Amino acid sequence: MSDEAKLTFVLGGARSGKSRYAESLLTALPPPWFYIATAAAGDDEMTARIEAHRVRRAASWRTVETPRDIARALAACGDAPALVDCLTLWLSNLMLSETDVDAEIDRLEKALQAAAAPVVLVSNEVGFGIVPDHPLGRRFRDWQGVLNQRMAARADRVVLMVAGLPLVLKDAVKDAP
Repeated sequence: MSDEAKLTFVLGGARSGKSRYAESLLTALPPPWFYIATAAAGDDEMTARIEAHRVRRAASWRTVETPRDIARALAACGDAPALVDCLTLWLSNLMLSETDVDAEIDRLEKALQAAAAPVVLVSNEVGFGIVPDHPLGRRFRDWQGVLNQRMAARADRVVLMVAGLPLVLKDAVKDAP
């Protein structure tokens, strides 16, 4: 990220290497780095996943745990680079709390516009699978597609992770004159 994309959007399937790649983008910049974590430890398996992410990160990371208020967390980062991991869990948290998703995406977009330092967003690409058989699953998949499109349109750089390999889909920084 030495050519300083203000906003990088990293998406891919489960276990595609999204988080590790996103972390590597930020650690190429001088610390401190903020890790905005949206996961909530609702069971033992999720607790173990969260702990594995914590252990992997160096002490220079400052973790902010926020299941729903990414906009406020980004504002608190000041001029330090931030990683949001992940928008998929954030969306799920919003939907389960019956929050106005569209309004929260608007708030996120305003916070990203106001960010003083580079931001990396992580999200799952859920549109490659089957159509969910439950209405909530279909609404989630549809909102995830909308959210991903909005973030990709706003981002300077978009990277799709497949089997641990980054595929650059958009690079406005590199393509700029």
